[in-house]
Amino acid sequence: MLFAIALLIVVFYLVQKAAPHERPEDAHIHGPGQIGVIAALALFGVDYFTSFYYASGELLSALHPYGLQDWGYTAVAIIAACNIIFGALYMYSLGVFNEGGGSYTAAMRYLSPGISLIVAVVLLQDYIFTIVVSTLSGVDQLLSVLNMYDIHWVWHFLLGVSLSTITWYLTIRGRGESSRIVFTLLGVMIIMSIVMAIGLIMAAKKGVPPAEAEIVTKTASFGQALYHLLTASMKGLVALSGLEAMSNGIQFVKDEDFALVRWGKKRLPKFKKFWDFYSGKSGIGRLVQTSFLFYGGMTTFFLVSFAIRFNVFDGTFGRTLVGNLAYIGFGQFPGGILLFWVYQILAVALLTAASMTAFQDLQATGWRDVAIGEIPEFIVYRNPQGTFTRSVTAALVIVIIIEFLIRGKTSLGVPYYGIGVYMPIMMMGLAVRQHILKSFEGKKRKWGGLAAGFTAVLAAIVFVGQIVGKWEEGGWIVLISFSLLIFIANLLLVSPGGYRSPEQIHRIVRTKAQVNGAMGSIVEWQSLKMQEYRYHVLMLITHFFEIFGIRRPTYVEAPPPAGEYDEAIHIDHPEAPSILACYIKPQPHPAHSQD
Repeated sequence: MLFAIALLIVVFYLVQKAAPHERPEDAHIHGPGQIGVIAALALFGVDYFTSFYYASGELLSALHPYGLQDWGYTAVAIIAACNIIFGALYMYSLGVFNEGGGSYTAAMRYLSPGISLIVAVVLLQDYIFTIVVSTLSGVDQLLSVLNMYDIHWVWHFLLGVSLSTITWYLTIRGRGESSRIVFTLLGVMIIMSIVMAIGLIMAAKKGVPPAEAEIVTKTASFGQALYHLLTASMKGLVALSGLEAMSNGIQFVKDEDFALVRWGKKRLPKFKKFWDFYSGKSGIGRLVQTSFLFYGGMTTFFLVSFAIRFNVFDGTFGRTLVGNLAYIGFGQFPGGILLFWVYQILAVALLTAASMTAFQDLQATGWRDVAIGEIPEFIVYRNPQGTFTRSVTAALVIVIIIEFLIRGKTSLGVPYYGIGVYMPIMMMGLAVRQHILKSFEGKKRKWGGLAAGFTAVLAAIVFVGQIVGKWEEGGWIVLISFSLLIFIANLLLVSPGGYRSPEQIHRIVRTKAQVNGAMGSIVEWQSLKMQEYRYHVLMLITHFFEIFGIRRPTYVEAPPPAGEYDEAIHIDHPEAPSILACYIKPQPHPAHSQD
């Protein structure tokens, strides 16, 4: 037991020393709430990194009941390939769309405002259900540790509300404090997972026997086996939302070279292209996304391999797959039972903290959605720490309502989780393809366009596969919810509340959201484009009713022209004035307002 206690003390000490600390001078240089590379890895990676606890279990749960667990290696290969392909797309896109907004911004620039609106509402649904599923998964882990998983649903709901409220509180406290806590939890998890892996290798070499094989009662034809393989692969891909999260939240990252890049530029200048690729805030985002390239495939392979070796899966001995492997691995060390309990409780904390990524993304998209006319202006408020507290609070209220409606059951929220992100990934692929076709010639144009187009098609296949793979769990409902959300989004936009004058847009972006420079100009341009789309939809509705002889005068004026992106935005000159300046009437000086 002393060995286990000493190990935990050393681990916590080392991680605390490495954890990011927010310095007052950084707020003056970069702005309040801006984070560096370590904090970005924690806040925008936690949702993806914590897929370690459930992705492999979900994957094998689609195969093991049919005796097909050996097919898990094929599913792992599919997951690893998708991670690399989608990761490469987003790493490239950060050089093009480096002012935040992710696929929403990309679609607005290269596709159409209508598609951009669809992306925006789909991502909002995905972020909300990320919080719901992550929190309730943490509740499930906690109750499993206490052998109270089958307790009345009211307790699942109340615990879910409690954990959601804790992450809400940490989020509104500021990104600096949130990232320090999350980084500490992740650091402890990584080191303890390495210790667990050493223990599992020791157990395998000692010849620890696998659990007694269950009698397979379900059979599957070859065609059914392929379907279960599809389901397994799709369940293992649930956390790729981290790519969109980093692209969307790049606006909250410091625009500076992190330490390794500074060192490399000074000591190894011959690798200039490599260091330039990882320079600035885009470089920090790319480093986070680089970890996504291999993490999913490596960790899934590791867990699937040992799960098959020891014949343990979700539900074996009343534990999760990771719980079973932790019990075996830590059991090879003195005081292993203490390490096992700490590891399980750590899983609860991390799964709860995973919702912080969604809270950050809701902030990144919320103020943009207000500017374009999708959300009431009241929602925009940025506190001195740089946090958009009202959008976070609104999300908490919606999460609590959903947790009540699904009676605290994680399984009822799973069909909505992870599906929505692949449609935005598809749109990002199409937008990047358009950018390449517009910006390059020759072989770069040909092969770059083909690569981006292939990635978009693959994302579309995964999007459909997610729905088909989760069909029996309620995946079909997603088709209804998507259609309903898109209809409601357009309805809200064409309503009087969706109108945004140049003065309103300027006030929302520059005064309330406190966003200036190139990013502010980009959102102003997006807002003008969305107002053009709103006007177009209203004219279509008017013409539709005229077909039936219903004519009524319209008082909708054509909005100011947004113009082309390249003409309106001057990224090379961040000091350039707002693109709305020519549309805003000068306000009278207070001294003359009484005349």
